[in-house]
Parts: sequence; C-alpha cells; structure tokens
Amino acid sequence: MEIPTDFYKKQLEVYTSLLKEQRKKLRLLSTFRLLVFLVTGFLMYWFWQPWQVAVIFGIVGTALFLYLISIYTDLRNKKRFSEAMIALNEKELQILGGDFYNEPHGENFKDAKHYYSLDIDLFGVGSFFQYTNRTRLPEGTRKFADILTENSIDGIGNKQDAIKELASKPEFRQEFTAASSLIKTETTNEAIVKWLLGYKPFTHSFFLILSWAITGLSAIVLVLVLNNVISASILGYILTVGLLLTGRYLKKVSDLSANTDKARDTFRQYAVLLSAIETQEFTAGVLKEKQQQIAMKGKQASAIFKQFSKLLDALDSRNNIIGAIMGNGFFLMDLRNSYRIEKWIAVYGDKITNWFDTVAWFDAYNTLGNYAFNHPEYCYPEITNNDVCIKANSLGHPLLKKEKRVDNDLLIDNTQFLIITGANMAGKSTFLRTVSLHIVMANIGLPVCAKSSLYTPVKLITSMRTSDSLTDDSSYFFSELTRLKYIVDALETNSYFIILDEILKGTNSTDKAIGSRKFVEKLVKANATGIIATHDLSLCELETEIPQVKNHYFDAEIVNDELYFDYTFKDGVCKNMNASFLLRKMQIIDK
Repeated sequence: MEIPTDFYKKQLEVYTSLLKEQRKKLRLLSTFRLLVFLVTGFLMYWFWQPWQVAVIFGIVGTALFLYLISIYTDLRNKKRFSEAMIALNEKELQILGGDFYNEPHGENFKDAKHYYSLDIDLFGVGSFFQYTNRTRLPEGTRKFADILTENSIDGIGNKQDAIKELASKPEFRQEFTAASSLIKTETTNEAIVKWLLGYKPFTHSFFLILSWAITGLSAIVLVLVLNNVISASILGYILTVGLLLTGRYLKKVSDLSANTDKARDTFRQYAVLLSAIETQEFTAGVLKEKQQQIAMKGKQASAIFKQFSKLLDALDSRNNIIGAIMGNGFFLMDLRNSYRIEKWIAVYGDKITNWFDTVAWFDAYNTLGNYAFNHPEYCYPEITNNDVCIKANSLGHPLLKKEKRVDNDLLIDNTQFLIITGANMAGKSTFLRTVSLHIVMANIGLPVCAKSSLYTPVKLITSMRTSDSLTDDSSYFFSELTRLKYIVDALETNSYFIILDEILKGTNSTDKAIGSRKFVEKLVKANATGIIATHDLSLCELETEIPQVKNHYFDAEIVNDELYFDYTFKDGVCKNMNASFLLRKMQIIDK
C-alpha cells in the first residue's frame, strides 16, 4: 500500500529537479536565439551585394530563428507543466495536513430543494466538496457536483471498480489534472459547441484550388526574379491581385477569426487531455466504455483536436500585419485556412459535445480516484441485498481528523428506524452527517470512513437545516412542513433512508411531541429506513409499541465540575441533559 505523503514528496523532488533543468535550457535557448538574429542581420548587411545572397541568408536565418522559437515554446510549455505538477503536489500535502479552507467551496451548488445537499456539509466552507474536489475544468467541477448529488444506487460495483483503478494510477491522474489546470479559456465549452453547431460556411472547394494556383505562380515568379529573368514588379501585381481576392471576404474571415481565437487554446489543451485518456490502458468496464466514446475509426480524437488547433493557429497568423499582407497576397492564406476550418467543422462539429463530456467526466472521476488514493485505510462497502441496510464497523466522519475522531459501530436493518437522544453537543448531529455521508459516498462508489461496511444501496433524504425564507414569504415552521411533505411524497414512488434532526422546531413542545410521533409512525408504515435525533424523550416510547423502532443515545457526564463527552453511540435512552449545567457554568443563571 503506497503512502500518499511519500508519493507526493517524491513527485515534488522529481519535478523540482526537472524545473531547474528546464529553466537552464530556456536561458540557453534565449541566448542562442539572440545570437542567430544578430548573425543573420550581420550576414545580410555584409553580403548585401548581390542582394540575392542577402535574401538567402535572410531566409535561412529566419527559418532557424523560427525553429528555435518552436523549441523554446515547447520547452516553456513543459516548464509550465512542471510548475503545475509542483503546485499540485504541494497542495496535496497541504490538504492532507488539514489546510483546505482556501479551496473552492462549491457554495453555488447548494440547493434547499435537493434531497440532502443543504444538510450534510456537502458544499460550502469546510465541506466534503471543498476537501475532496481536485477538478480543474469548470465542466469537470459541475460534473463532480452532479455526482455528489445524483442520489443514484445504480451500478455501484462498476463505480467502485473505476475509482479503484484510478486510485491505482496516481501518475496518470496528476498529469491529467496538471494539464487541465493549464487550460485558460475566454469562453465556455458550451459556447464553443453552440457556435460550431450553428456555424454557416462561406467558402467553397474552389478557394483551395485557387490558393494553390496563386502559391505556385508566386513561387515561379520569385525564382525568375531572383535569377533576373523578369522584373520584380510582377510580384507586386500578384500581391495586389491576392489582396483584392481575400479582401472581398475580409469581414467573414474576421468574424470566423474572432470566434476561433477564443476557442484555440481550448482545443490545443483538450488534445493533450484526450491523448492522455486514449493512451492509458484501463481494465474497469466504465473506464473502457468512456475511452471508447472518444474513439474514431482510423483517427484519434486527440489528433483531430490537434489538427483543428493547428488550423486555428494558422488563421491567427493574419493578426501579424506582415504575415497578413504577404500570406494573403501570395498564398491566399485567409481563404485557404477558412476553407480547411469550415471543412473540419462540417465533419466533426457535431461530435464535440461527446468529447468535451468525456474529458469532464475524467476530470470529475480523477477527483474520486484521488480521494480513494489519499485514504487507503478506508474501506469500500460490500454491496448486499438482505435485511441489513448498514452494518459498519468503526464508522467515522471523513472530515474529522483521525486523532480527534471517535468512531462508532452502526447496525440498522432495512425498514428499521432509530431514535437518537442525547445532550447538547454530545455528537448527535455529527453522527447523522456521518451516516449521511456514508450513504452518499457508498452510492458514488467511494470508500467510506470505516474499517468495514456491509451496505444495501438506498437513496437518501434529509431534513436537518430548514430555514425560513423572506424571499418566499414563508415562516420557519411552514418551510419545515414543506420539507416533511417533500419526504412523504418521495416515499410514495421510491425507497429512501430518512435522516431527521429535531423536526417541528417551529411549534410548542406538546404539539411538537405529538406531531413528531405521528410523523415517525407514518414513515415506519411506509417501510422507510432512517434515523431521527431528538431531545423529546417521549418519542422513545415508540420502541415499546413499534418493533421497527430502536432507541440509541449519546451521553454527557459532569466530571470534576466539567462537562465530559465520550461521543459514543449507545443503546437506550439518554437521561443526562446539560442545558441547565451550562447556563450555570457560564453564569447566565444563578446556581
């Protein structure tokens, strides 16, 4: 079993050393590039007569200079990748040390009307999302949030296999994540897809034939001019004709260029991500299926993206004034590049959505694989389909530090309902969120914070953090009733694990006791499984009346005039409460 911190430290050493070498090579290339520029200028000046020799030196020197720029650009990109890998591994060590509160918290994914997203610290500061998320693409982040909230019990075994395999491939995950972090785009994938699907072409195949004819003519005339066979003024005529031809479509080419300029970096970087997926060998069925979704007969999706990226780069050269004049005058480059881009859009434009979605899926699932890798001591629930709903040994909350966390055993059968009582701050709410996260994580396919877990898959609904709404003009009590009605309606169409924390808080104690009792009875009759935490001890009487109901509690003791909690899940009913003690201890009331 590989220790995560050891792996991250090793990765830091490798890429820190590599970064030093890359920086050294970049300095040498910069120096050599400057030298080539100076030498080329000197030779052109020294051999100005005859001018044909100076032109040859200029062409050779320019070609060498551009070649060095290409090498420099590639090495600079590798340097940026090394920097991303260093940042990534430093971040992993930082988060494993408990410092994750500056990470994106996903507050925007909270939904008060969702089954559970508002109640269990799934999103927000200090949330499971903030601790776990490693996605780098906006689409991947949304996909990860969707996974956390999908509330699906289908194919859990297949999900586990995919996560296990990704957890075993930390190098692949890190390289994918680092490459994703380098994608800086001006527009969203959704906007790119919309543009591609709605694009109306303006070029014809004749443009390509005409551009090659002008190119051939320009080359022939240039050779003749260099050999003093014809006047150099002929080149001027060709230049003028070429500019007139391309100028007729200037606006349409400019519009195309404006859109492609925003998408160029996306396609270049996505080619890298698609290549990483294509070249990786997978055995899990889900991963192989996703890999197959980007496969094309005779051509890889990464090669197709790379081809498009090069076409976009070629069109972008028109933004260089000299390149635009010479390229369009002698080669009709705008028309040629526009035709090639439009042909690519016609062939592949409708397949882009699927390729983007696959990359986003891997971005999200790499996050899940990263979480599993970081917690090798966690267990994957054993999926069953018997009377047991959850049988977990040493179940703990995954966001609590191991040295401070108190783990508990849990056994709850299908259609059983647990009533949990306990003093304030004794651990009831934390336990409810622990069980909730166990269900969510198990349904996703993640390992859970336990030594072992036997689990019959079930969907989750919670009611723990109801609040009033000034916007909707609804009182706290009405909001809570609306939530409880939501639960009852959901049970009519499916089975759920229900988790409730001190319901009907918006009414008087007598009414609350009666209402809570009736509601639990209704849930039991609906064959629901669940837990309710309450301070109302009268609710515990249901255990003697309904076989499916069992009482448990969290205790608090006063030891040496100090309040002591052991956070241990116990059978029975809590007898010790602490409100009066705390009021006296804080000198709010008299002893």
